Amino acid sequence: MAAQIRVTLKKSGIGRKAYFTKVLKGLGLTKLNKTVLLPDTPEIRGMVRKVEHMVAVEE
Repeated sequence: MAAQIRVTLKKSGIGRKAYFTKVLKGLGLTKLNKTVLLPDTPEIRGMVRKVEHMVAVEE
């Protein structure tokens, strides 16, 4: 089984640039405190890094 990371949305995308809300939507984060399990790939890590100030990550 591939490694997974747990990503939780902690701050809203409202009032932010559209780029950030698109990245959040791409990660599957649509509501506050929603948690998603994502594969631990370089692509996902890059997306998480772009919005790291808005999410919490557990390995």
